[in-house]
Amino acid sequence: MVSCELSGEAPLSIVASSGGSYKVVTSGALDREQASEQRVTVVARDRGRPALWSSRELVLEVSDVNDNAPVFEEAAYSAYVAENNAAGALVLRVQARDADAGANGRVSYWLAGGSAGAAGAAPLVSVEARSGALYAQRSLDYEQCREFTVAVRAQDGGSPARSSTATVRVFVLDRNDNAPRVLWPAAAARAAAGEAAGGAAPPFEVVPRSAEAGYLVAKVVAVDADAGRNAWLSYELVQASEPALFRVGLHSGEVRTARAVAERDAAKQRLVALVKDHGQPALSATATLHVLLADSLREALPELSERPAAAEAAAAELQFYLVLALALLSALLVLSVALAVLARLRRAGPPAVGALRGVPVSHFVGIDGVRAFLHSYSHDVSLTAPFIGTLCPGASFRGEVDVGSIFSLKFGGHGRKREVALGWRFVLCVFIELCFVSSFLLLTSVIPPCILYSQWM
Repeated sequence: MVSCELSGEAPLSIVASSGGSYKVVTSGALDREQASEQRVTVVARDRGRPALWSSRELVLEVSDVNDNAPVFEEAAYSAYVAENNAAGALVLRVQARDADAGANGRVSYWLAGGSAGAAGAAPLVSVEARSGALYAQRSLDYEQCREFTVAVRAQDGGSPARSSTATVRVFVLDRNDNAPRVLWPAAAARAAAGEAAGGAAPPFEVVPRSAEAGYLVAKVVAVDADAGRNAWLSYELVQASEPALFRVGLHSGEVRTARAVAERDAAKQRLVALVKDHGQPALSATATLHVLLADSLREALPELSERPAAAEAAAAELQFYLVLALALLSALLVLSVALAVLARLRRAGPPAVGALRGVPVSHFVGIDGVRAFLHSYSHDVSLTAPFIGTLCPGASFRGEVDVGSIFSLKFGGHGRKREVALGWRFVLCVFIELCFVSSFLLLTSVIPPCILYSQWM
């Protein structure tokens, strides 16, 4: 009779079965992650004297089931990215491990949301499914977003799938990409904002001539959108009409008098202050101050009314164009009158021969017509028009003007006689053009002073 037994520490046991056979069964739970295989020795003995025996080693491989979820190396990650990064730059690489085998241990990575929500923070970064690398989707701006968090989920390929989540907190580092912005003086602030400042004069700071050293003139106010050292501002005076008269605080931006105001100092002072940050490289901006040395407003008004050189040049240029336009209009007026008379002459045509019979000879010597200055008051005028002489060489005319009547001109010269009727429409056109020229002359005399005055108000 033969009996069998197992030798070894494996969680296995051997039990007798029917017909002299034995079964190897488990005596405890098997964990593939702890031992992927079990090795035991089966010993068979008989009952003789002496007993004989034989043995055989038994190797059992433990198959895997998806009983382990992926585990991240860290539960929370932190990453630091400098702003203005290139799109697609590597932010961080996360890694999770799964103790299972095969598809059960194959891990994929997904974005599961963030502090700003899946629709808010997720578009900033993306994760590669196989490697767990996080990449920036676009360039980050410290002034718009200083930090954000995203949740990364690691999921295995088992069925059912198991997963775990880790939090990634991304900090955006500041770079010195913003120059200081001047808030006061207002003219510098408008120039920094890109507004047109041509229609308004810069503000003036009035300082009494009795001011002593240390008198507060103004304060330059500037801000920097950066952070840390990139936003530390310092002030210095780079240009001044009287360099020894004013000074500016290094960190306060206060412009004060460095000495007492003297009589020899000019009434108008122009100061240029430089505002600079402490970034690498340092960025800067300038602020211009206009200071007026006067004890009262009455004393300051004459100084303000003086035209600067730029205003004088602008006025001269404007006047040049106005005079040029006036000359063109005058030439157009003369040309239109000449063309109108020429058109009337061509339209009148030579008179019929039969119509000249019985007409006194005196009617062919000059021009009769144009009656009207007053109702019954008439004048006989004898003159020669150069432009009519050009149109009809050798012609002379006599005119008689009657108010309310149609202008009638009779031409005679070199044996040819014409009569031209200038209707009321022609007179109205000439009158309108004369009114237009007069209005234009009035504007040329009024507009330049108004423009120069508005530049100082």
